[in-house]
Amino acid sequence: MIISRRAVLQAAALLPALGALPDPLLANPGTGFTHSVASGDPDTSSVRLWTRFVGQSPTSELSMELSATDTFASPIRVGSCLAGPETDFCAQARIGGLAAGETYFYRFIGPRGEVSPIGRTRTLPSGEIDRCRIAVVSCANATSGWFNAYEHAAARDDLDLVVHLGDYIYESPVNRSDALARLARTREIEPLGEAVSLLDYRLRYASYRADRALQELHRLHPMIVIWDDHEIANNSWQNGASNHDTDEGPWEVRKRAGLRAFYEWLPMERQPYATYRIGNLATLFRLETRLIARSRQLDSEAALAGHQDIATAIAQFIQGPLADPARTMMGAEQEAWLARGMAESSVAGVGWQVLLQQVIMAPTRLPKIDSTWFSPSVENGEKQQRELAFVGRLSDADVPFGLDRWDGYPAARDRLLFAACEAEADLIVLSGDSHNAWAYDLSHRGAPAGVEFAVQGVSSLGLEKRFGGDPTHIAREFLQANPGLAWCDTSRRGYMDVEFTRGAATSTWHFLSSRSERSTRILATKALSVHRGSNLIARE
Repeated sequence: MIISRRAVLQAAALLPALGALPDPLLANPGTGFTHSVASGDPDTSSVRLWTRFVGQSPTSELSMELSATDTFASPIRVGSCLAGPETDFCAQARIGGLAAGETYFYRFIGPRGEVSPIGRTRTLPSGEIDRCRIAVVSCANATSGWFNAYEHAAARDDLDLVVHLGDYIYESPVNRSDALARLARTREIEPLGEAVSLLDYRLRYASYRADRALQELHRLHPMIVIWDDHEIANNSWQNGASNHDTDEGPWEVRKRAGLRAFYEWLPMERQPYATYRIGNLATLFRLETRLIARSRQLDSEAALAGHQDIATAIAQFIQGPLADPARTMMGAEQEAWLARGMAESSVAGVGWQVLLQQVIMAPTRLPKIDSTWFSPSVENGEKQQRELAFVGRLSDADVPFGLDRWDGYPAARDRLLFAACEAEADLIVLSGDSHNAWAYDLSHRGAPAGVEFAVQGVSSLGLEKRFGGDPTHIAREFLQANPGLAWCDTSRRGYMDVEFTRGAATSTWHFLSSRSERSTRILATKALSVHRGSNLIARE
C-alpha cells in the first residue's frame, strides 16, 4: 500500500482547526525521532503506525516500512506520512492489506536517512482460535509513581494486545496532594500547572511519552487507548467538568484541545466508540462514557443541603434524580449500537462479549468506617469525621458513594445489563478509574448478567491515600458490605491481563511497587476466572 503525500494532506485537512501553528503552540520539539514509535487500533487486516519526527524543514515526509522480520530485507508494505507543526510533529497512518493474527515489524525513515527504532505489532486474529491474552492498564499519574507496570508488560511475549482504559495522562498540576516532587523534577513533567490549552496538553503528552517504559510498551505491542476524564479535566461530562472553572475559558475549547492532543499523540482512529473482533473467541466493544452524551454527575450533598428531614430528602433523591431514566452515560445512539453489537456477536457464536470502558459498573456501597481504617500518618480530624459521617448516613440509606461511576446512573446501567441478558451474552466488563483492583458479579433483576474485572492504577494512588489502614481489613469490610463483590485489593499498583479461551476467561492482577522504587519485581498476583455460560466468577 502506497500512502501518497496528497492523501495524507487530504486526511489532515479533516482535523479541527488545522493550519500552520506558531511555535508557542508546539511541544518542546527536540530533533529527529523524539519519542520512539507506536502502533494501535488494530483489526484483522490493518494497524495504525505512529512516530514523532522533528527535522531540518518545517514539515518532513517520512517513509514507512512494514516487514515480517526485523531485518526488513523484503518489506511487505511501504508508505509515507508527514510530520509537521500542524500535528505537533506527530506522524501516523494506517497500513492495510495485512494477514490476520500475524506479527509484523515496522520502522520510519527520515528525509536524510534517519531511522527510527524498530517497532513490533500484531493484527487481530480471525476464524477459529483457541486463546487470546490482553494486558489491561489504567490511571498512570506520572507524579505519583513510576510506570513499572508498563515496563513489566512491555517485556512479555505472550500478549496479543494492550488495552488502556483511560487516564493515560493527568491534567493536574505537578504539586497535587499525592505528587512526589522528586518524580516531577526527575521526569521533567510539563507544564508545571494544570493543563488547559492545546500547548499544555501537548507538553503533558510529550512529558509522559518521554518515559522509557511507556515507549517500550508502545513499541512492542499494539494498543487500544480510551480516554477517561483526566485526558481533559477531572470528573468530566458532556458539557463540563468538576475541575473546569469559567476562568479557564469555554469548556468546548478546552475539550477540543485535549482531544486534539490525544489524537495527535496516540495511534487511534477518530471514532469515539468501536468494535474489535477477535475471531470466534471474543468481541471487544470500546465504549465512550465521558464526553459525548454523559449527563452531569449528581451531587448528593448539594441535593440534601438545607433539608430538615434528611431521611425524606434522601428518599426523594433516590426516587427522583438518581432514578431518572433520562440520565445517561453513553446516549441513546451508543446504547442502541452496543445492544445490536452484543446480540449480533452472541448469535454469531462468538464466545465472549467484552466491554472496554472507563468507570466501575457494579453497585458498590461504602462499609462502616472506623478508626482501624486509618494509619497514624493519615489525617482524620473533625472535618474528615463529619464528611465520613455524612457518607455513612447516605450508605445506610442505599445511596452510592461513587456518583461519577455507573452507580450514579442506575437506569442507564439497567438498560445495558438488560440488553446483555436479552442477547444471552457472556458479558465481561473491564473497568479502570478507581485506582484499586476489584472483581464483581453483575446481576440484572436477580439473575446473573456478567462479571466485571476492574484494574488497579499503574501509579495513581487509591483508597490507601485516603485511609492508609490495614488493607486486608478494609478489603474484608468491602466484601461484607457488597454481596456482588468477589474480591478486591485496596492498596497496591500494577496491571492485569485477561486470557480468553473457549471455555473460560481468567483475569490475573499483577502487583508491583511504583511509588518507592523503579523495579519490575512482582510482589503478588491474583487470578479469578469465569466459565462460559455462567456469568459468575468461579469462587475459590
